[in-house]
Amino acid sequence: MDYSRNVKILVWQGFFIGFSLWTPIAAIYFSHISGSYLLGLSIFTIANFSGALFEIPTGIFSDLIGRKYTTMLGGLSYTLSGIVYAIGGNYWWLVAGAILGGLGRSFYSGNNEALLYDSLNKSNKKEHLEKWIGHIGGAEQWALGISAVIGGILASQSFSLVMWLSVIPLFLCFITSFWLEEIQDSTKKSTNALLHLKEVFLNFKSNKKLNLLSSSEIIGFGLGEASFQFTPVFVAGLWPLWAIGISRMLSNIAAAIGFNFSGKILKRFKPVYILLFEQIYSKITNLLAFVFPSVVSPLLLSSTSLLYGPSTVAQSSLMQHEFTDRQRATMGSLNSFGKSVFYGLAIIWLGWMADLFGPINAMIWGQIAGLVSVWLTFKLFRSFRSPH
Repeated sequence: MDYSRNVKILVWQGFFIGFSLWTPIAAIYFSHISGSYLLGLSIFTIANFSGALFEIPTGIFSDLIGRKYTTMLGGLSYTLSGIVYAIGGNYWWLVAGAILGGLGRSFYSGNNEALLYDSLNKSNKKEHLEKWIGHIGGAEQWALGISAVIGGILASQSFSLVMWLSVIPLFLCFITSFWLEEIQDSTKKSTNALLHLKEVFLNFKSNKKLNLLSSSEIIGFGLGEASFQFTPVFVAGLWPLWAIGISRMLSNIAAAIGFNFSGKILKRFKPVYILLFEQIYSKITNLLAFVFPSVVSPLLLSSTSLLYGPSTVAQSSLMQHEFTDRQRATMGSLNSFGKSVFYGLAIIWLGWMADLFGPINAMIWGQIAGLVSVWLTFKLFRSFRSPH
């Protein structure tokens, strides 16, 4: 059977997830509702802790029950999250939206890449994995870029309108899930979840490269995403509110271009080379932007997004080739669990630092702490070059 329809639907779902009008003003909106940077950024933490709590159960659900049903539940959870955020007018409504959003992300995280891999594998097109990961990531980034400008402009008039309009693409994610084809033999005969989970941990423990890949991504993503979510607060001190969406749009367009060329780039350079180069370039550029803040700083920050696509595809490709077929979604979810927990801690720390020392100093310390990820990536680079 040809599962190419699954791949096309996943690309469209990437676009719908990315078309989030509230993303460029989320940190400002949450902080305004809650009354402080710390409480505002805690919404991101709650969303990620919620996602972390459900990561492993939803990964096991996908491996044992099926990819299609997992995607449907993810779309439904995202839709409910968007509705609750839009209704919200106080901190606790935001908390409820964050929990539902975390649940939605946990359904998607390990499952959707496993669905992509399985669909291509069953269609004898596994060699196109990197290309389609790039297309999905590119679709999401184009959507983020377009919606960032629209959301920024609309937010200057009404935050409520922005939040309600953001529900529509989430609902489309849920609707399109009904057209997915379940992968034949993707559900496993064994229903022993504890044994399944034990095998996943043993596979992680015995694979040194997978350990380094996972550790580097967990730390790099946690600190990098925390800084990225907090960047609008930094940009708001340099550019007018209506222009914040333009800053985010530039980052998203750069990332989209990078994603679309990822397949070609990975044919010329080894994935681990791309990971290491992206880490070094991003840290140097970000530090320059934060240490010497000016109207040019948002442009410098956006330039790092050109390498985000190839780096993300390289990371995903390396991960998928290290994962086992039997535990593919669960292994992806376990990695996402670590990312969610660390990101939640990182953004709380960043908000606390911002309340104490100001947003700029907080961003600088975030980049310094991120050097740990560079060191782990360098160790990974050496392990791939080692003949042993």
